[in-house]
Amino acid sequence: MATPARSVPAPALPPHGEGIAGDRAIQEALESAWPADLPAADERELLATGRALLRADATGVGRRQWPHLFTGSGQALAPAFATGRFRIQAAIARRDGSPDKAVVHLVWAGMDRGGTFTDLRITDWFFTRTTTKGAGTWTPQSRT
Repeated sequence: MATPARSVPAPALPPHGEGIAGDRAIQEALESAWPADLPAADERELLATGRALLRADATGVGRRQWPHLFTGSGQALAPAFATGRFRIQAAIARRDGSPDKAVVHLVWAGMDRGGTFTDLRITDWFFTRTTTKGAGTWTPQSRT
């Protein structure tokens, strides 16, 4: 009697070095692990800000927009990662324990100043929502 063939599940994440081809799988894994729980408009705002913060943190580009997060931004800065070899592979924004707190989870790849390229790096940015005169604003929190 023949043994029935077993299907092998595909890995949840692509192998390191897969490149842009693996980014969709990473995004799908994040979305599957953390189902959406924010209004779509809040999620879009948080994702845009989270991506910009990560780019500023990793490459130095745009740090002046958040002087309270990047002290010394007016000084000459040698970025840790090259802008041409930096990409965000996946990102999600979710609540962080209450409706007025959120976290943006980012998975990214980049080449450091020493020439080492690494993908599947993880960074989280935390936000709080403040309301002034009925308008809500998401404010990134210092990572210290």
